[in-house]
Amino acid sequence: MAEELLKYLVILLFKTIAIKSSIRHIAHFDLDSFFVSVECLKNSKLKGKPIAVGGHSDRGVIASCSYEARKFGVKSAMPVRLAKRLCPELFIVRGDMDSYSKYSRLVTDIVAAQVPLFEKSSIDEFYIDMSGMDKFFGCSKYTQQLRNTIEKESGLSISYGLSSNKLISKVATNEVKPHGQIEIPFGEEKEYLAPLSIDKMPMVGTKTSELLRQMGVETIRILSQIPIEMMTNLLGKNGIELWRRANGIDETPIVPYHEQKSIGTENTFESDTIDINFLHKELARMTEKIAFELRDTNKLTGCITVKLRYSDFQTETIQATIPYTAADHVLLAKAKELFTKLYKRRQLVRLIGVRFSHLVPGNYQITLFDDTEETVSLYKAIDSIKHQYGEQFLIRAAGFNGKRDDKLKVERWLRQFK
Repeated sequence: MAEELLKYLVILLFKTIAIKSSIRHIAHFDLDSFFVSVECLKNSKLKGKPIAVGGHSDRGVIASCSYEARKFGVKSAMPVRLAKRLCPELFIVRGDMDSYSKYSRLVTDIVAAQVPLFEKSSIDEFYIDMSGMDKFFGCSKYTQQLRNTIEKESGLSISYGLSSNKLISKVATNEVKPHGQIEIPFGEEKEYLAPLSIDKMPMVGTKTSELLRQMGVETIRILSQIPIEMMTNLLGKNGIELWRRANGIDETPIVPYHEQKSIGTENTFESDTIDINFLHKELARMTEKIAFELRDTNKLTGCITVKLRYSDFQTETIQATIPYTAADHVLLAKAKELFTKLYKRRQLVRLIGVRFSHLVPGNYQITLFDDTEETVSLYKAIDSIKHQYGEQFLIRAAGFNGKRDDKLKVERWLRQFK
């Protein structure tokens, strides 16, 4: 009997060790109201006041706002005129992407020096793999120390959640902001999510939320109890993933951070040309193509380069630094301006190219410090259509060269609606 008990305990010990060794420790770090915090570092008089970063005109949009402003109902992507109506004392600060990028790089450098594996998911947000730290310092203690180091060296406030996966850590961080911290022990993921509103769950957008609420689903607990077959019939593959997440399951890996230096494209023509209209259209087509790629990968560019190669193989380039953006209309205007300055020889052109560099993580919307809400809506609609039907089927007239292949593509697309 004693021998069997000993054997059982040994097996149980090995199982416990195996389980513990497979447990991940993922921290989600999120800088609190990042743009506003940077502005407060630059001007201490702004601290504690309802302020927002965004466009100055009433048709502009809010990119970020202080927690003091949020108490009045002000939030990101809100039209400025509505924000001022909710909070008459709201002070609008024009955004400064150079400063935000500088502080983002500073925090990134601190994280990179302290941990072996992390993912930079946006300009102010990080997932950090703390797995293994429990053997040396303790994950909780090391995460706390890292946060203290970031706040001390950058002057910025930051919140974090620590758990066994990215989903739980992100949800937890959002629940304790600003300047909060929380740890969800392994095995308690589902229990933690259960009482939260379904709107707190990533993947649950406005339409999905409305659909679920019509079914009487108000909390993640109820969502987790819906049979997976029903979720599949309701939302397809997304229903399966949503059911898994509602049950606290998320194996999404940490994507190691690597700074992408540039993105670009170029075209060598079948025959050399001096047709200015054709060159302008090619320039517009290529610029629009990689601008969409920027937005699609959640990046902004701070430098644009135009390249020309003449028929004698002489190659010339010109570049300019610009405020960080991923907007077609800004990049197209600058590309055309650079091309005009560059193309002086008036001889046959063999190749033309466009490249964006000085890339930083960030959503297009955060650069709309001067644009209107109509512009925001326009770009959302453009990108949505490109995702649904393919980027080649929605192009600016300036980039349509009228070639037979382009016409055939458009004709095939139009036939879908007949």
